[in-house]
Amino acid sequence: MTTLQDLLAKKAALEQEIEATQKRERQDAIAKVKSLMNEYGLSASDLTGKSGAKSGGKAGASKGGKVAAKFRNNATGETWSGRGLQPKWLKAAVAAGKKLEDFAL
Repeated sequence: MTTLQDLLAKKAALEQEIEATQKRERQDAIAKVKSLMNEYGLSASDLTGKSGAKSGGKAGASKGGKVAAKFRNNATGETWSGRGLQPKWLKAAVAAGKKLEDFAL
């Protein structure tokens, strides 16, 4: 019958073997990619698509990108894109009787 200690030792040995195998396979993959990059004259920017060339899609259309400001507080320089909740400075100004259009860019 196998004891808990024996099983834990086997588990630890397997985890070490898995880690070593992952490291070796990762190094092999990196070497293979470098070889292919050299063979075809590719750079890291070719892989990431950040070479400066425009892609076919719209610029800035990706999710999570920055949106241009539509409203500005001239006193402090704070801006708001018009998306999400109104900032406190704008809420306070509108409550004080100013119009939203007064802050439009």
